[in-house]
Amino acid sequence: MEHGTTRSSTGTNVVHTGSVFGAPCWVSLTSRDLDTTQRFYSAVLGWRWRTARLGDRFLTALADGIPVAGVAGMATVWHMPVAWTPYFAVADADETVARVRERGGTVAVGPLSFAPGRAALLADRDGAIFGVWQGRLVTEWEAWRQAAPVFVTLHTRDAFDAAIFYGEILGWASGRSGCCEVEYEGEEVVLRSQGSVVARIESGAVDTAPDRSLRPHWQVHFVVADVPGCARAAREHGGDVLAESEHEAALRDPDGALFMVSSSRDH
Repeated sequence: MEHGTTRSSTGTNVVHTGSVFGAPCWVSLTSRDLDTTQRFYSAVLGWRWRTARLGDRFLTALADGIPVAGVAGMATVWHMPVAWTPYFAVADADETVARVRERGGTVAVGPLSFAPGRAALLADRDGAIFGVWQGRLVTEWEAWRQAAPVFVTLHTRDAFDAAIFYGEILGWASGRSGCCEVEYEGEEVVLRSQGSVVARIESGAVDTAPDRSLRPHWQVHFVVADVPGCARAAREHGGDVLAESEHEAALRDPDGALFMVSSSRDH
């Protein structure tokens, strides 16, 4: 298991998931067409790209040169839906996967070992897809959140039941150093890490809704300076704007992946 911060052979700090366990630490997108995906997100979010270590079908998105998201052009090969998925930092992927099984969740993939750590793709009891990551962070946590920046929201059947499920598997409010704190604000559950709000859980999703955007799911938000500009760019590059206000817009990329752009994390 990896914990906290160590120093690499070059003398730079290497941050591991144990230092921010339970918090979102990465987001990834499954795509059908990498070329279209690159053009769309370059126009909407200003990202640049590099090939990831896993091969030509995998890309890393860069914001101001900092890695902020992964894209896998494998939706057709893996028979997976096109979607954005958040990954949560864990100290031990195997232990977390065992907890998911014990508590009625589903293990879709993994844990699999990669050069810097281990990952698993999972679903909670209501079918919302999420991932976990153990090991060296792709980007140091604070740098990642400032560069992306990213916020995630779980739309689920029962926010309080979901908070118990995720709290038990991810160690929220466990009292351990570095763990996330859970707060209840009316009908909403708020997750904080190192004093910052990093996720929210909201009730109201319907398990059998014909529209998958209304079923339980994790939604990735990107905080941007110009929400109307992002919405306009999405339309111009083959995407859709599902809802739009001055401070927030629900967008769909050309492959069908849903995501949000917001002017603030405090939405």
